[in-house]
Amino acid sequence: MTNAKSPFYLHRYHKHIVISISALILLLGCSRPEVVTQASQPSFITNPLSTVGFSIQVGAFSNSDNAVRLTETLQSQGIDAYHFIHKSGLYKVRFGDYPTRKAARQQADFLRKRGVIEEYYIVRPQRRYSQSRLRNKIIRTAESFLGVPYKWGGSSLEEGFDCSGLTLVVYRLNGLNLPRSSRQQWKVGVPVKRSQLLKGDLVFFATAGKKRISHVGIYAGDGKFIHAPGRGKKIRTAFLSSRYYISNYRGARRFI
Repeated sequence: MTNAKSPFYLHRYHKHIVISISALILLLGCSRPEVVTQASQPSFITNPLSTVGFSIQVGAFSNSDNAVRLTETLQSQGIDAYHFIHKSGLYKVRFGDYPTRKAARQQADFLRKRGVIEEYYIVRPQRRYSQSRLRNKIIRTAESFLGVPYKWGGSSLEEGFDCSGLTLVVYRLNGLNLPRSSRQQWKVGVPVKRSQLLKGDLVFFATAGKKRISHVGIYAGDGKFIHAPGRGKKIRTAFLSSRYYISNYRGARRFI
C-alpha cells in the first residue's frame, strides 16, 4: 500500500488543534482540576476551533463496553478515537482528521491490514451551518446521550474523563475539534458572562475545590445544561440555578 507507515501517520494530517488528542491517557480530565488564576484566564479568540476533516468510523455495537474496548485499543496506538451512540441506537467508534478522502482511506486500509480494525466507513466533513443552526445541532446531539451511562475509554481508574469526554464527542460529531480535557477546553474558549449564555456554550464548575475547574457541561438554554456527572453515571440535564451548581459555578466559554 502506498505510504504505509506507523499508526502515527495520521497525525501528519491534523490541523492546528490546540492539543494533540493522541496523548489522551496523559491529559487531565474531570478529576484532575485546573486552578483558576489570573494567568490561566484565556485571551479572547475570534475562531478558537479548527474543523474536522475526513474521519474513519468503525464498529457497530449494541453494548457500549465493546465500543469502549475498541476505543481503548486505538488510543493505545496513539489514535485519537472516541465512541458515541448512533441514531440507530448502536455504539460506534470514530477517529482521524484528514484533508482528503484518499488520505483517510489509506490510513484505514493500513489499520485493517494490521488487524486493528475490520470494516470501516469514511465520514465526510460536516457541511457549514449558520451559528444558530449549529448551536441547535450541538444540543440535539447532546440530548441523544441523555440516559446513557457514559464511559470514556482510555482513562485509568483515577482519571475520570467522562464530563470533558462528552463535550468533546458532541463537538466532534458536529465537525469542531474541541480539545480533550476540561483544562484545555477552559483555556481555549472565549469567556462569556452567565447572563449572555447561548445554546452550545460550555459551562465550568469547581466541584473538587474552591477555585479549581473540575467539571464541564453543555448549556442547553433556559438555565439548563447537559453533562456527564461521573464515571458510569447516566448523562443528564441539570439547572444552573440549583444551589450546588450556583456555589460551584466558575464561568463559561464560547467556541462558536
